[in-house]
Amino acid sequence: MASKLLHNRLRSLCRVSQLSNIRYSNSIFSTSQNHAQCRFYSEASQQTPLNPPPPPSPNNTSNTTSSTSSLNEFELAKFSSIAETWWDAEGPFKPLHLMNPTRLAFIRSTLCRHFRKDPNCTRPFAGLKFIDVGCGGGILSEPLARMGATVTGVDAVDKNIKIARLHADLDPQTSSIEYRCTTAESLVEEQRQFDAVIALEVIEHVADPAEFCKSLSALTIPGGATVISTINRSMRAYATAIVAAEYILHWLPRGTHQWSSFLTPEELVLILQQASITVQELAGFVYNPLTGRWSLSDDISVNFIAFGTKPGNRDETLD
Repeated sequence: MASKLLHNRLRSLCRVSQLSNIRYSNSIFSTSQNHAQCRFYSEASQQTPLNPPPPPSPNNTSNTTSSTSSLNEFELAKFSSIAETWWDAEGPFKPLHLMNPTRLAFIRSTLCRHFRKDPNCTRPFAGLKFIDVGCGGGILSEPLARMGATVTGVDAVDKNIKIARLHADLDPQTSSIEYRCTTAESLVEEQRQFDAVIALEVIEHVADPAEFCKSLSALTIPGGATVISTINRSMRAYATAIVAAEYILHWLPRGTHQWSSFLTPEELVLILQQASITVQELAGFVYNPLTGRWSLSDDISVNFIAFGTKPGNRDETLD
């Protein structure tokens, strides 16, 4: 029911904003499994955590903002402290390792369709330039490179970039990835552009989501694509992504996420629209505790991913 209400609100928003081309693809979404797969989250959230943070207020705006950068220094320090664990599949980034195949399935499906590539071939992204913004240790950049893309990975944490370079050099297929310790804003100043701009689990950690999305849009060529994933600012997300994941299951270090920094799907659609990116497709991620795997769903009440496009002719010359 909650998922249906979310979808109804989002569709209403799209009508008002003239975004009627958002697709809820039956080939990706599976409504019959949503509640069974997400029951794990609601059950976990009913357990009593050890000193959990108090339920936050939606009006909390504690993040530092900047007129020239979307960087949040507190968030940078937090991730710098655990940078060495990026490739430890049982460490603090275990949830991302588990979610990565599902994230890649969405990216492969939407980008192959958009760029008219064969999703069944080994290297469907050959000839395309991708940027992984907030790449961390490179757990997304590397599979994108193996699928043929020319990948640039950027992160504001120097330790992350060093780890990413060391790991990429272990495989000839990934050693060509261009890793840089920089920001999206800096690359905009350099007038860099890419066929696809990808920022997964990043926007909830920046100081100014609107300015961040403007930078992502500027990095996207006309006719290119932008993919963003994040966590919904819902009470269910608070119960699962913070209380359960950080305080009960210990999947993430405590304090990894701030509920007030999450964006609702409606907010993300509007922010992207204002940045000249039209959202074409949304999907949710749901976790099955029996299989230990994530899958794509139409349940966007917690984790969700958005695929958008920038108007124009993508045949223009890149940098």
